[in-house]
Amino acid sequence: MSNPLLDFTALPLFDRIRPDDVAPALDVLLAEAETALERVTAPDFPADWKALASTLDVATERLGTAWGAVSHLNSVADTPELRAAYNAALPRVTEFWTRLGADERLYAKYKAIDPSALDAEQTQARRNAVRNFVLSGAELQGADRERFAALQEKQAEASQKFSEHALDATDAFAHYADESEIAGIPADVRQAARAAAEADGKPGYKFTLKLPSYLPVMQFADNSALRRVLYTAYATRASEQGDPKFDNSALIREILALRKEEAQLLGYPNFAEVSLVPKMAESPAQVIQFLRDLAAKARPYAEQDLADMRAFAAEKLGLADPQAWDWPYVSEKLKEARYSFSEQEVKEYLPAPKVLAGLFKIVETLFEVSIRKDSAPVWHKDVEFYRIERASAEAGGAPALVGQFYLDPSARNGKRGGAWMDDVRARWLRPDTGRLQTPVAHLVCNFASGVGGKPALLTHDDVITLFHEFGHGLHHMLTQVNERDVSGISGVEWDAVELPSQFMENFCWEWDVLRHMTSQVDTGAPLPRELFDKMLRAKNFQSGLATLRQIEFSLFDMLLHTDHDPAADFMPLLDQVRDEVSVMRPPAFSRSMHTFSHIFAGGYAAGYYSYKWAEVLSADAYAAFEETLGEDGTPSAETGRRYRTAILEAGGSRPAMESFKAFRGREPSLNALLRHQGMAG
Repeated sequence: MSNPLLDFTALPLFDRIRPDDVAPALDVLLAEAETALERVTAPDFPADWKALASTLDVATERLGTAWGAVSHLNSVADTPELRAAYNAALPRVTEFWTRLGADERLYAKYKAIDPSALDAEQTQARRNAVRNFVLSGAELQGADRERFAALQEKQAEASQKFSEHALDATDAFAHYADESEIAGIPADVRQAARAAAEADGKPGYKFTLKLPSYLPVMQFADNSALRRVLYTAYATRASEQGDPKFDNSALIREILALRKEEAQLLGYPNFAEVSLVPKMAESPAQVIQFLRDLAAKARPYAEQDLADMRAFAAEKLGLADPQAWDWPYVSEKLKEARYSFSEQEVKEYLPAPKVLAGLFKIVETLFEVSIRKDSAPVWHKDVEFYRIERASAEAGGAPALVGQFYLDPSARNGKRGGAWMDDVRARWLRPDTGRLQTPVAHLVCNFASGVGGKPALLTHDDVITLFHEFGHGLHHMLTQVNERDVSGISGVEWDAVELPSQFMENFCWEWDVLRHMTSQVDTGAPLPRELFDKMLRAKNFQSGLATLRQIEFSLFDMLLHTDHDPAADFMPLLDQVRDEVSVMRPPAFSRSMHTFSHIFAGGYAAGYYSYKWAEVLSADAYAAFEETLGEDGTPSAETGRRYRTAILEAGGSRPAMESFKAFRGREPSLNALLRHQGMAG
């Protein structure tokens, strides 16, 4: 037990894991998993679900838990030593999982299991497993099998390098501004920038490409030259336009070529076809048509959004020809003028502890649970740990543990940008002990930290992000499924997995929810109703532009993985997509796709459309709450209970469409989404 990665008695020992622990732990765990694989694939081992699980799944879960802890630390606490240990281990781990997924002996065992001996959860898990064996190359032979394994290893290495370049290029940039450059920037952002410069022993104000620093400059800085410096650095990260050692151009071509070759080995014409096999969408053509139909509906609104900004910039700001680095500033000024409030004014009412308490309150009310602080080893002083409990069914019984989660809210160097939920472990009625294992999740964001003894202040967009990730967490933690591979988010179609996350975002626009999470940072006063009403009127401000931006990314992703030649430059394809669906064009030097980690390093390849696809589901699901609001505007607990049981608790134990229809009583409609985004006219 001297190696913390080999201690499975409780939660991961994040405070004790060191880079030197990685290789020795994997020596042990890979050997254990290898032994288990050989045992279950022996001719005399029974083709029995529980026998397979109690031998192989137990061993592979130990490996997955330990490697998951290392991967997580690599994302949130990157150091040169940890990165080296992770990269040295990555080929070994990838090779094992690739070989496991393609093992024809194991595939034969799963196919030989008697379906009549399985319950509904096991039946769905077995169905998924058989499908995944095929997608993992289990039916390939000889040289094709060897090449498929090599492709998986090369893809893992290339994606990891892509992530490293994006992180390093972001961390490498700093601009030290003097007093003459910072007019308009909010006080708390200036204070944080001053503290950052002092920490570096520099005069002035330090601005970086981390979003809590970058975005306020783009939105509020009156100095166009300062905005241009940061925009140019941000838009050219990890490309040939910036530092060549971080350039992702060759990696993108390599990743695309590897994916195309993988698809062809499996008998598919392109990678998009492979990506869609386990998803709700039936074909790339269906997805492309869905995106183009939505673009057609959104385009008139986007064109009006742009015309409004151009007119305002010329008339009020003296900008006859706004550039890319001007648009966020123009947008913010127009919003302030049109709705008589600014995001900065709202932010003063959203201290992080109060927001978190409000989030917990709505979750506790709707889903009949309680959330309270818990303790576990963590990797950074800002990380908090919580437990979710449900009252015991027995009178006087102790509350039952439902799940637990780590919350890592703040941006810092060495931490990957963005926000995400990941699982530490799944709910599982363990076949080795017969005991119920409760689920644990990571919830990771990149918000600003508190400065000068004051709590961190969140923008309303930050609040939406927090609710979004917590929705993923609820999907993982509230499940009542006992079969590991279909409990929580496991086994859920990728284009439906955003339903619970986007669903939670809606509550950020409900007065009876939002007012409980506000407290003016200096006075403690709650958010005035008048200010909330202004926010509500501005809710769909530029929703047309926002929709087209997501469609641009989604359509580019899908076309990139269908007809595009991986060896060719992808910028002409991006220009073609922009010609078709966009109304705003970035400058020629922009290289936003070089940090598009979702599709090159994050599992969304030929799947980025999932955000818009699932938005249709989530908007329609939330409409059920709108239809059952109480007279005082509070959400219906009964509707919450139906949503919890039909969607959250069911996890991946059945197709997502079945879960949706169990809740809504019908298939989803696009109407609610268009209405929610102000595009129903």
